[in-house]
Amino acid sequence: MTRKDRTDVQMRNATEDDVPVFIEWARQEGWNPGIHDGECHYAVDPDGWFVAEQDKEIVGTLVVTNYDPSFSFGGFYIIRESARGHGVGWKLWMHGMAHAGERNFGGDGVFEMQNKYAENAGLIYAYRNIRWQGRAEGRAQPDLVPATELPLNVLSAYDRKHFPANRSRFVEQWISRDNTGARVFLYPDESIGGYGVIRRCFEGYKIGPVFADTPDIAESLLDGLTESVTGEIFFLDTPEPNTAAVAMARDRGMEEVFGTARMYSRHVPVLPLEEIFGVTSFELG
Repeated sequence: MTRKDRTDVQMRNATEDDVPVFIEWARQEGWNPGIHDGECHYAVDPDGWFVAEQDKEIVGTLVVTNYDPSFSFGGFYIIRESARGHGVGWKLWMHGMAHAGERNFGGDGVFEMQNKYAENAGLIYAYRNIRWQGRAEGRAQPDLVPATELPLNVLSAYDRKHFPANRSRFVEQWISRDNTGARVFLYPDESIGGYGVIRRCFEGYKIGPVFADTPDIAESLLDGLTESVTGEIFFLDTPEPNTAAVAMARDRGMEEVFGTARMYSRHVPVLPLEEIFGVTSFELG
């Protein structure tokens, strides 16, 4: 029996009931998503969730989140192994790119595949992100306050300084789930100097984002976020150009376990990478 050609594959929008498929497939791929990532992500742009189906069975997943009229970010791009090599992935990709339209599209792909992404999809390499694994040894930080105590517009404005689009709807979801801790560093005048989020994953915890004005504030956030999960495994994704972030991970004895290539379709956004100590997630940007 031969595998069916891509012409038998149909594309459709995923429903909220399909979201657990995306999360489970990501878990099986070893990406270790957060246990609430699906619900936080789906709320931002439900129209950007897509599946490829063959004989009414899902054989591919892709999310293309349109944050605003100028920026989009993609993730959860997975093709079932039995459907690979027959154009299913390309057909699903083009379907998702139609949703992105003329926006600048960003994504994190397997680092070793960056040349393929550049040749086939025209994506521009920006830099490498490094995933670190460590053991939580945090301690309480008196200068940190719960992020949920701040007005959403204030926190979102700080987030916007470190991301190519306003994503207040996402931020609201991201900081308020169960098994999640979100902390903000405040200066004496109560302006924000940094914020970070830790969330429960299928294995241990992930920290992201960590945005901070200085390395010292980033250190404080990392200590404060891991204080409640002392002894647990946690992961932190750092942009390689931020040498202070890389040094912070190494100084804590964290092990490099994975890497991605951050790529964009039109141009590399100008962001203060020296203040980005932890990427929000490889699926959300």
